[in-house]
Amino acid sequence: MTRRQDVTRALAEWIVGCKPSDVPEDVQKQGVRGFVNWMGCAVGGASHETADRALAGVTQFSGPKVATVLGRTERLDVLHAALLNGITSHVLDYDDTHLKTIIHPAGPVASAALAVAELKDLSGADVLHALTLGIEVECRIGNSVYPDHYDRGWHITGTTGVFGAAAAVGKLLNLDAQRMTWALSLAATQSSNLREMFGTMTKSFHPGRAAQNGATAAFLAEAGFDSAEAGIEGRRGFANILSSKQDYGEILDTLGKSWEAGLNSYKPFACGIVIHPTIDGCIQIRDEHGIAPEEVEAIELFAHPFVLELTGKTEPKTGLESKFSIFHSAACALARGDGSPTAFTDEAANDPVLVGLRRRVKVETSPSVREDEVTITVVTKDGKRIKKYVEHAIGSVDRPLSNEQLETKFMNQAKLVIGEKQAADLLAKSWKIGEFKKVADLAKASVPA
Repeated sequence: MTRRQDVTRALAEWIVGCKPSDVPEDVQKQGVRGFVNWMGCAVGGASHETADRALAGVTQFSGPKVATVLGRTERLDVLHAALLNGITSHVLDYDDTHLKTIIHPAGPVASAALAVAELKDLSGADVLHALTLGIEVECRIGNSVYPDHYDRGWHITGTTGVFGAAAAVGKLLNLDAQRMTWALSLAATQSSNLREMFGTMTKSFHPGRAAQNGATAAFLAEAGFDSAEAGIEGRRGFANILSSKQDYGEILDTLGKSWEAGLNSYKPFACGIVIHPTIDGCIQIRDEHGIAPEEVEAIELFAHPFVLELTGKTEPKTGLESKFSIFHSAACALARGDGSPTAFTDEAANDPVLVGLRRRVKVETSPSVREDEVTITVVTKDGKRIKKYVEHAIGSVDRPLSNEQLETKFMNQAKLVIGEKQAADLLAKSWKIGEFKKVADLAKASVPA
């Protein structure tokens, strides 16, 4: 375990000095995939009632309406647009995941970077580079404190996302090393978000607020608003206060040599990542055996303890709650073959067939099981035992979604909000983000015609 006293400054200097040519080609390609996935999720979540209520709460406080709320006709000031796009990109729980830390990296970073780029008339290439650096920063900081930080109850997407957003916006603003150091420390003092909020609208507020606060940190630093020099590693800084683990080598030792941003993964199912192996396996059983819900005596799961700790809601009443129910997810996957956003609606959570089936789900856990594997046994009423072992869930680094699967995911969300033709146009443009001289033109393509 590495303990250092120059973490914040060294990280700031790297962000300032890193050029697009320093980023390996495969990591740059992953950045494009991450942007495409984020855009689809943000537009897909734009019509959710969470977005409606967020807009109702903050629109009256908006300053100059210079930035796009993706998938909607409203425009807001930069900081509130970052907030809203962070919310909508996460509300369906369908966004990207850094599996080592279960951070959802793009939401806080892309939401802040795009809004600032609209204000500053910056290019898609500028946004793409800032996005990659921001994701690298938040994931490395996450590595340094995970899992202790998460186990304490902090929602790591928000607590580290604020650093990623500050780094990305700071890069877009061309901050020098001193101001970037201040921006990271200003981010550190705004690092919050509690896991108690999971299953409510507030969970998606976390990446939104991280985007908003990270951008604020960078703008303050640009104006010369100073902060501590060691916001991350200081005695009373982020890592020492919010975690019992501080491994600063995870942040600095291979910085610029290996890339956490190249390890991003993309969800095929719209719920907590630890449920994905179960959904994957139950859909396979349904497809292979055609079992009807009324034929099922029990669904037995053998999984990692984290599954129950994170997704153990037995009687979810809302769609948002059902995203954290392994019981609901297994039932819906077996009965409907569904793990998309339509599996996690209020209707689905209260469907009598699914309610009855989820009460027949039994979960046994063992730390010997990896978080991305599961053994499923479906017991039928006539005594059959149908077993399925999932070694790695689809969407994981070991079984990544192809570009074609990402496109299908994008279209399935976005067409419901802006129509199929416009969604297809937005998808094509999102793949070409690096070619846009003004990324604002890409953002406008998401606005319902």
